[in-house]
Amino acid sequence: MQIAKVGTKIGTKIATKIVGGACALGVLAGCQWNDLERAGAGAATGAVVAQATSGNLLTGAIIGAGAGALCDDLGVRFCN
Repeated sequence: MQIAKVGTKIGTKIATKIVGGACALGVLAGCQWNDLERAGAGAATGAVVAQATSGNLLTGAIIGAGAGALCDDLGVRFCN
């Protein structure tokens, strides 16, 4: 898979989807009470971002789940 160059129309669309997904993860992760809920929200968001960027859904869900579960442990403000 070739990654589109930044500044191109395709590159801008992909970057917009990734940033939008990251923002959605932040909002969803901040609304959850425990690590399991944050992991679920992260997995869902990771899968959506992977689908939007033509990536692997399972990989996106695993990365998102890990990020969601660990975000409060890493001291990220919106996860507390």
